[in-house]
Formats: sequence, structure tokens, C-alpha cells
Amino acid sequence: MALERSFRNVLAALAAAVCFPGLAAAAQDSGARDGWKLCNKTSYIIDAAFGVPEEKDVTVEGWLKLRPGECKVAVETPLEPKYHFLYARTSLAHRGGPREWGGRTELCVDPTGSFTLENPPECAPMGLEARGFRAVEVSSKVRWTTDLTEIENYSLDKARAAGLQRLLEEAGIASGAIDGNIGRRTRIAIGEFLKQNKLPADTSDDDLIDFLEQVAKERGRNVGFTLCNRTKKRIWSSIARRGAEGWESRGWWLLEAGGCARVIDRPLRGAEYYVYGEMEDGSKIRTLSKASDAFCVGHAKFAIAGRDQCEASAYRTALFAATPPPTERKLVFEFFERDFAKAGGNDR
Repeated sequence: MALERSFRNVLAALAAAVCFPGLAAAAQDSGARDGWKLCNKTSYIIDAAFGVPEEKDVTVEGWLKLRPGECKVAVETPLEPKYHFLYARTSLAHRGGPREWGGRTELCVDPTGSFTLENPPECAPMGLEARGFRAVEVSSKVRWTTDLTEIENYSLDKARAAGLQRLLEEAGIASGAIDGNIGRRTRIAIGEFLKQNKLPADTSDDDLIDFLEQVAKERGRNVGFTLCNRTKKRIWSSIARRGAEGWESRGWWLLEAGGCARVIDRPLRGAEYYVYGEMEDGSKIRTLSKASDAFCVGHAKFAIAGRDQCEASAYRTALFAATPPPTERKLVFEFFERDFAKAGGNDR
């Protein structure tokens, strides 16, 4: 029988959005810098967007990069003693899928680059996307600090060290515990990395983090499983594979026309992978025409172990298509319009 399995990151608290619980309650700050300050007490590089109340509306700005262990002022003094809003996401350098800090207040963002905007009533017509922001009650006109945290509850110094450990592993330089305690072996690895890349031995932590981020991003592009939509319509996609515990299926990933999504961001293991797609064609849905392998799919975001008796577990059975085998532990699958059956009479 198919069983739904949560695939939350161990740091996550909400399965649907992969959201961290770690927005510490806002508190007055005794630091020297005035304004609303954001502090990254996690081992991840974070990009933050924030909403500032403006009379009857909210002005949203992003993205503010926060290295592990770094604090920056998001909003200068004087502050409005009322609710502000915060959303944050991890850098694409990090593996395991995006991690988010947020809440239930939907505001518009530009996910592709820096932006400042008065929040419009609808995001999509302006090419923007909605994100769930956390309301942060700022009670001071002078200074306020909000900490972004993870379960390990790092100090700023520990977060900086843990962030370096994580990036060294994701960049393929060194692997080991991510605990905020940099030992002799890690220091030697850092020294060798600096030497190989002709960087000064006294390179600052900030510069080292920035360099490692780019290396990790580039390395990530060369592994994993990517789905691409080569049609002019939207596609809802899912994948299936044989995992360590048997067959499993996961979805959904929305692929806009011409868009791609990296659905697995680690080197692939094994050779059997399957895909499923539902193309929106007006009010009709078109599915893959040459699909013959049955797996379970959910009505919302899902991770399902097993492929039998789907309906008995409140799922439905869908026919997936086998992909070519991965090459060098990497696979890119492209959906073309010719791959889909002609529009039938079924609404989604």
C-alpha cells in the first residue's frame, strides 16, 4: 500500500512550504547601529525580502544577502512602531532544495533579482510571484533586531563557522560535521583551497564565503535531475524512482512555458527514473501519450512511498514515462508538445 512520507528537511517545521520555525521573536537591540537589523544565525547563506508599512500599503524590497553569522540593517531609523514583514530563502548554492523563513501574509516578490515595489493587488500580471511573509511586530522607533535561526541555535560566531563547513562540503572541498567547530583538517583544506585558486592566505571570511558560494552553485549545475518545459503552456510535473526504501514518487513542480526546475540536486544513484506531466490546454488537461508505468500521485504537494493501491490511500494512479538513463549521475528531461496526447474531454 502506498504511504505518504514527509520529506521535510530536518530543520523544517512546515511540510507544505519547507519553512523554518526560526524567526526569533523581535527584540530591542543594544547594538550600536540603529534601524531594523536582521541577523543570520544559521549555517546557510540567506536572501531576505522585507515589507515596510507605508500608510495604507506595504513597500516590499529584496534581496538582502546575509552570510552565515552576519547582521545587516534592512530598514534605517526612524522605524514605524507597527508590523513589518519578513520572508527569506536560502542561496541556490545549498543542496537539498530551498529552505524558507516566512508566514501567512502573502506579498509580491521578484524571484529573479533585486526589486523595490509597492505591493500590488495581484502578483502574476506584473511578472511577480507571491510569497508568504512573517509579520514582525516592531515596537521601537530606534532599533530592533530579528534573528533568523535553525534548530542548532548557533551564536553568530558558531553560525559563521558552520556556514563555512557547509559550503566547503557543497563545493566539494572538504566534508565532515557541520557543528560550528572548525578543526585542524578543515583549516588545512581551506589553506589548500586558497592556494589552488591563487587567493591570499589572509582572505577574509566574507570573501571566502562568497567565493565558495559561486563554486557550489557551479558544482550544483552539473549534478541532479532537471525537468524543462519546451512548450508554450504550463506543465505540472512529477517524478518517480527507486529509492533506498523502494519505489517512490514526488511532485508537484510547476513548469512555466520555457522554464526548468531542478527536482533532485544531488548526484543521481541508479538508472531507473520516470516522469509524469499534465499540460494545461485551456480548460483541458493533456497527459503524456507514451507513458505506461503506474505510480501514485497526490492532489497537492506529495512524497509517496510505494506504487500500489494508490486509491486505497486517497491518491490516484497516473502513468509515468521512463527517462533515458542518467549520464555521469546527471539527467535533464525535456517536455515537448509532441509528447502529450491531444486534448480530451477531462478537466483538471
